[in-house]
Amino acid sequence: MDVEERRYGKAVTTVSGFDVPESTTESLASSLKSSLATGGTVDDDTIELQGDHRDRLPELLQEHGYDSVS
Repeated sequence: MDVEERRYGKAVTTVSGFDVPESTTESLASSLKSSLATGGTVDDDTIELQGDHRDRLPELLQEHGYDSVS
């Protein structure tokens, strides 16, 4: 899990390391976006969420059954 700075100084949280089908990653991204009330996308098996969500993401990922992701 990383936070990158994109255009205009906006933060983007990226989560990768999933060993699941793309449809599962898309579904997880949709659920995370809803839980965090933010936008985002999936790009090359990496979930990108608008904003800095390092504080809440570990808990949300554990709720979905993911213990260690990068």
